[in-house]
Amino acid sequence: MEPPTSSRLNSRKRRKDGSGPNGATELDGIPPKMSRRSLGLREPAPFSDEVEIDYSKPYIRVTYEEAMRGTPLDRPVRVYADGIFDLFHSGHARALMQAKNLFPNTYLIVGVCSDELTHNFKGFTVMNENERYDAVQHCRYVDEVVRNAPWTLTPEFLAEHRIDFVAHDDIPYSSAGSDDVYKHIKEAGMFAPTQRTEGISTSDIITRIVRDYDVYARRNLQRGYTAKELNVSFINEKKYHLQERVDKVKKRVKDVEEKSKEFVQKVEEKSIDLIQKWEEKSREFIGNFLEMFGPEGALKHMLKEGKGRMLQAISPKQSPSSSPTHDRSPSPTFRWPFSTKTPPSSPANRSRNESAVTYDISEDEED
Repeated sequence: MEPPTSSRLNSRKRRKDGSGPNGATELDGIPPKMSRRSLGLREPAPFSDEVEIDYSKPYIRVTYEEAMRGTPLDRPVRVYADGIFDLFHSGHARALMQAKNLFPNTYLIVGVCSDELTHNFKGFTVMNENERYDAVQHCRYVDEVVRNAPWTLTPEFLAEHRIDFVAHDDIPYSSAGSDDVYKHIKEAGMFAPTQRTEGISTSDIITRIVRDYDVYARRNLQRGYTAKELNVSFINEKKYHLQERVDKVKKRVKDVEEKSKEFVQKVEEKSIDLIQKWEEKSREFIGNFLEMFGPEGALKHMLKEGKGRMLQAISPKQSPSSSPTHDRSPSPTFRWPFSTKTPPSSPANRSRNESAVTYDISEDEED
């Protein structure tokens, strides 16, 4: 028992300090946290014929002032709301939410009219009565559902279900030969008005479906429904199939166009990159070419050096100044011997001269 006591003391201390979560106070308009168990229901609302009512206690209606002040927990204010609830939507749910929040302690009973009554007084419905019962059952604000509810509320019906107030929007509802079927309820002081949700109703939803009938018919044909189930003629069925093929072709063409645009964009980006690279490479190539073949390029210097070497290689060597008595001819193979100054006149002399030349060259090399 210690932890609960300490938690209660801490919660009292926080309330005394006036601080809430994240330092907020009650003046900041932050609603108090609710128990997790009250945030949603685990089971659908029961039907009225499945709920036991203790008829031993007398049924005494509460006044509007008493209901607004709040009633004991064992005596909630019994509020009744009826309707067709075809194609159950957010407008229906908001109306039932308002009916549930009319008084601090409210028990909401919802009546749903049968197919027979609805078709006679209002018209054909999209959902049948069992589907509409089930949809209302699963609304979180509903405590009890009345099947086959009456079109006009009688005193006997109100007494049977021990109803204190009837909730509906304040607009006169003309039907069944009456300008307002809730007129006697209003005169008895049992009427509690609610507000309609603008922009959505069952008629609006049906209007959207009728307006876009071809689109929904084509969609359901694609999903496997037959033309007979959709009440579509043979010609319309072929027309829908043809439209579907045309739409597919248009979609493919559109996809190809988008892909081609992406491809062209990528090619343009790559071409720009290639052009920039080519420009850089061309500048580099031209610079290297000028360095090699320009007026002051490396090739000119190489030619000059090569020319000098060639001239040096083919030019004859001059005799040294230290040997004035030796006169050498340009070619060593045609030197005349030093001892003779005239060429020989006979082959015998030529042979002797050759031997003398060989001898002189060897002596010269030794010197």
